[in-house]
Amino acid sequence: MNSGLIAAERGMVATSQPLAVEIGVAVLRDGGTAVDAAIASSAALGLMEPYSCGIGGDAFAIVWDNDSRALYGLNASGRSPLGLSYGALLSELRSLGVEKIPDRGLLPVSVPGVVDGWFALHRRFGKIPFAELLLPSIHHCRHGFQVTPVIATEWAALVAQIADTGVGEFQKLYMRDGRTPGSGEVFSNCALADSYDAITRGGKDEFYCGEIASRIDTFMRQNGGYIRKVDLVAHHSEWVEPVSVNYRGYDVFELPPCTQGIAALQMLKIVEGFDLPSMGRNSVQAVHSMLEAKKIVFEDRAKWYADPAAFQTPVRELLSREYARGRRSLIRETALMKIRSGDPLLHNGDTIYLTTADKEGNMVSFIQSIYFGFGSAAVVPGTGFALQNRGLAFSMDPQHPNVYAPGKRPFHTIVPGFVLKDDRPWLSFGVMGGDMQPQGHVQILTNIIDFGMDIQEAGDAPRWRHNGSTTPMDSRDTMLSDGGIVYMEDGMPDALREGLRKRGHRVAGNEQLFGGYQAILKDNRGIYFGASESRKDGTAAGY
Repeated sequence: MNSGLIAAERGMVATSQPLAVEIGVAVLRDGGTAVDAAIASSAALGLMEPYSCGIGGDAFAIVWDNDSRALYGLNASGRSPLGLSYGALLSELRSLGVEKIPDRGLLPVSVPGVVDGWFALHRRFGKIPFAELLLPSIHHCRHGFQVTPVIATEWAALVAQIADTGVGEFQKLYMRDGRTPGSGEVFSNCALADSYDAITRGGKDEFYCGEIASRIDTFMRQNGGYIRKVDLVAHHSEWVEPVSVNYRGYDVFELPPCTQGIAALQMLKIVEGFDLPSMGRNSVQAVHSMLEAKKIVFEDRAKWYADPAAFQTPVRELLSREYARGRRSLIRETALMKIRSGDPLLHNGDTIYLTTADKEGNMVSFIQSIYFGFGSAAVVPGTGFALQNRGLAFSMDPQHPNVYAPGKRPFHTIVPGFVLKDDRPWLSFGVMGGDMQPQGHVQILTNIIDFGMDIQEAGDAPRWRHNGSTTPMDSRDTMLSDGGIVYMEDGMPDALREGLRKRGHRVAGNEQLFGGYQAILKDNRGIYFGASESRKDGTAAGY
């Protein structure tokens, strides 16, 4: 471990905004559990980084419960409108002259799941009364907080892209006096304070059955949207079984579809067949092997990942050693240009991450998002939050497992990660950033496990990102046909860039986002180590 790591014996919080970390640590000091701290920090982030998350979005969590010595997974994502059929949506798209669900506006809005997720987590693992967990955020909503530098920059850039297409109170809420808040400026959100306060008094029913639900219903009816109160009333989170693979003696856990978590596990099973340590970190051979694994796995992701209530993804087969061996055999010395998805059945083989840990040994890996920056760019008057646009992640191909249907969950990019070592909690971690997330998970884990970096170094190290793979929003017969593009952060060796080009990869600069990472590691003495990377405003803190 190096001196840059944050260490603490009794509790730890790590996320992308320092005041949200402070709020979570205060909850731990007051006797709260890791789940209590996660909820309090999550609520703060909905105020402090509103383009990434909030109660208009979804969440997923993996919880280590020290009493039962077990991991629990929560899918707190929402579904599409019950009253919008595939045919009606197709007619809407044709009237707009498009083939896919649009990025912004009310068509891509799905039911928000965060609030129900908070209550599901709290009922099972919370200790402090729920209402008390939102009080710090209510205070900062009313009295303001100082916007941090990275958030200020990203806020301004996103609003500049979408300000003219914002719906409802979007401009009023996120642009004051015609501009966004600068670094160090105080921002308040009294409407969000009112929503939080209503939730503390009425519980989750206030959001899904009460005044907030009625406001959303009315707004949708008046503006051509399809979410109705009946959709909100019907919403419920689901406890799911985390899935895992063993990677060099470490049991790596992710959540099953409708998330993309198993993409990271598929990649690990493929690269496990290569001797990465002997190749060397950032060697041409090591990075080439991981890039090819990503391209191969993302074609499977595009064809096989969907809402399990509508399609049974063959998770066991996709993660099998036999299937990984077959997919690994596709990797050659030169870059693959064309890749189709495999058939595992033949073998019978913009987001916020936060993590918390408490004095009892419980740990939480929690991720939440409204998808694109500011989600749908729709703000229901009087609520103080943007609605997500996760519904755009459906395919419109009627033969695709991820095809749009009423009351169905879309494909999800957000994935929390967790690692056990010898059946004991070892690492709670996440890397936010859309398609970057599985790629980031693999890079973080190989940095730590294969290349001996500590958890802070593993996050600060420059990353690569491959774009261009087929997605679950495409038609089922689409395939990667041009090899895609490899983006490299500053700090990557020139020899690596040149070596990849010689193997046929198209290599570009740092014109992409490379994710945001936080982690908590628990060592064999029971001491927590926290990390939050330099790409974000955040920090790790404990007591």
